Amino acid sequence: MSSPEKRLSSRSALRSSSKSAGGAKRVLKTTRLKPATKRSPAGKARAQKASKVASAKKSAPKRPVKAQVKAKAPKGASKVTKPLKAAPRRVATKFNIPVVKKQPLPPPPKPTFEEAAAITAFESAHKEFTRGRFAEARNQFRSLIDKYPTVSEVAARARTYLAIAESRLRTDLVQPRDADSLYDRGVIELNRGEYVAAQELFERALKREPEAAHVHYGLAASRARLGAVDTALKSLRRALDIQPKLRIRAQRDSDLNSLRSDPEFDVIVFSPAE
Repeated sequence: MSSPEKRLSSRSALRSSSKSAGGAKRVLKTTRLKPATKRSPAGKARAQKASKVASAKKSAPKRPVKAQVKAKAPKGASKVTKPLKAAPRRVATKFNIPVVKKQPLPPPPKPTFEEAAAITAFESAHKEFTRGRFAEARNQFRSLIDKYPTVSEVAARARTYLAIAESRLRTDLVQPRDADSLYDRGVIELNRGEYVAAQELFERALKREPEAAHVHYGLAASRARLGAVDTALKSLRRALDIQPKLRIRAQRDSDLNSLRSDPEFDVIVFSPAE
């Protein structure tokens, strides 16, 4: 039989051996490495590229980042859109343009003695024409053309007025002879603006019927249009004396506008009839 001391030693030895065996097992478990997997050539290239990029980022110096401070808009303020940048202005190129000085126009040449005489004769004949004296105007225009044929401009205008005067004289021969027809023709000329011809027709009508109120009134209207205020007021008074009802017409007639500034017009037209 073995002694108790030996039994104890054997037991302690077993325990120590078991502890050492368990520690070894644990160390083996922790130190066990996983089997390395084989990588494909594409995977190796990607790994090398990733490592190069990582090393480049580490080696590159970091730039200081400026802090952007955003200005806070006040409460209640609407969002303001950024103004558009104006397009660059086109600068016009300067050219050296020569300045041309305007020379003053030469004065018109003075008319010769013959030209001045022709102009004077034309003005005299034209005055008779505007007064309605076509026979006298015709004679003066004829003498002007015969006397000054070399003054071409004045002679040409004289021929034009001569043709008009002769046509008016021919129509006068065909005109009616009674007072009413002459009055009607005078009204037509008055409406056309031919005040001289209208005056002449009314005067001819009065020679045949002196007490015709409407003819006196037409004569007053034609004279007022021509600016003959005194004779127009005289004819108007005569017309209203013969026929007082014409006062209403005279108060609104535009042909008598040139007479309204004369105080006698108010006496004639607005005074009560006796």
